[in-house]
Amino acid sequence: MMNPPARTLQPLRVALVSEHASPLATMGGVDAGGQNVYVAHVAKGLAALGHQVEVFTRRDDPTLPAVVDLRPGVRVRHVTAGPAAFVPKEQLLPHMPAFAAGLERMLRSVAACDVVHANFFMSGLASLRLKSNMGLPLVTTFHALGLVRREHQQSADAFPPQRIDIERMLVERSDRVIAECPQDREDLSRLYGASHSRMRMVPCGIDPTEFRPMDQAAARAELGLDPDEFIVLQLGRLVPRKGVDNVIRSLAFLPDRAKVRLVIVGGDSREPDEARTPEIARLRRVAQEAGVAERVLFTGQRRRDELRAYFSAADVFVSTPWYEPFGITPLEAMACGTPVIGSAVGGIAYSVADGVTGFLVPPKDPAALALRLAQLQAQPALGRALGLAGVKRVRSMFTWDHVAAQLADVYDEVCDPLAVLQTLPARSRPLRLVSSRPMSPRLGVSLVH
Repeated sequence: MMNPPARTLQPLRVALVSEHASPLATMGGVDAGGQNVYVAHVAKGLAALGHQVEVFTRRDDPTLPAVVDLRPGVRVRHVTAGPAAFVPKEQLLPHMPAFAAGLERMLRSVAACDVVHANFFMSGLASLRLKSNMGLPLVTTFHALGLVRREHQQSADAFPPQRIDIERMLVERSDRVIAECPQDREDLSRLYGASHSRMRMVPCGIDPTEFRPMDQAAARAELGLDPDEFIVLQLGRLVPRKGVDNVIRSLAFLPDRAKVRLVIVGGDSREPDEARTPEIARLRRVAQEAGVAERVLFTGQRRRDELRAYFSAADVFVSTPWYEPFGITPLEAMACGTPVIGSAVGGIAYSVADGVTGFLVPPKDPAALALRLAQLQAQPALGRALGLAGVKRVRSMFTWDHVAAQLADVYDEVCDPLAVLQTLPARSRPLRLVSSRPMSPRLGVSLVH
């Protein structure tokens, strides 16, 4: 495994802002997924490099302590903004002025930082106040783009329309914008006019100590899975855009589906509760209509420390979303030595090497997916070879150590005033977020130039 680049620069105090995605959250729930994992591992990776990291996230539970020491060098601070309860992220924008004010108070009183790294557009909006009022350089990772989401979800997109204006403003005002894959970079440029001089591409990653190969027979015995079935794994958030229905329908096209088992891991509870995860009810109806209900197993949500066994027990991991800004689960599967079939979209088209670590197929095409599943079912040696290649690929390109080192280099850039000045557009002017004034009808915040 390649080592990340050696660093000799001074340690930084980094503010990671993630308004709805706490690193303390459990992956697999409605609003807990890749961004939670990203923030947690980036924070740990930066601390391992000697940096001091403060993570700021919204308080969504009244019992949460004000500060949680995640590990040496990493603190999670809960910012009061809106009710101390779960609020869908699509409804959080009105609480961002309060979140921004709380951020500034904390950074001025207990958590002075050198650089701010905002995650998601609402964190970026709040962080603009820190850039304006405190002169802190701002790095923004969107994790998902509103215009891309709108292209694929149309009327099902529940985010407020102000999102697009906020994202455009952040593209213009951020000192650096992080693209997570080539498609993300292209979308930022094509849809938002992002400057290439202020974009840097840094992917997501995996922890090779957390996700690594284990014996398949042992994994199946641990999970109570049939040692002789061809096991297809789908793991992650259960929402329509993830295309789990596409995987279910593909089973009906398999010539020997009697020996196939689709294992679906995810949901909002330990048991596959339709009341708590309505998507399970919809997917069960899809399975009944396709005539494959007896081949589909819903497990419910699982802890992260249980996921390695599921990845290792599978003959293939499948992820065929309509679109995917990056997608960490294909990396985790490859790290466990499991071949991946993914839709040729977004970050999956970058992380999965077609024909080398797995296969890329069109989204919403169960017949095309079934052809690749049948190929792997008939050729187990091919699956093993793809799995070995996947381990090599993620360890050489996609570890959190590499990600943290690349982000630290970006932070060093933006902490150099001359480097920032050279990449700013001529029209840029200081911006101040003033939450006490009337809200702009377009952006939901008061903007004063």
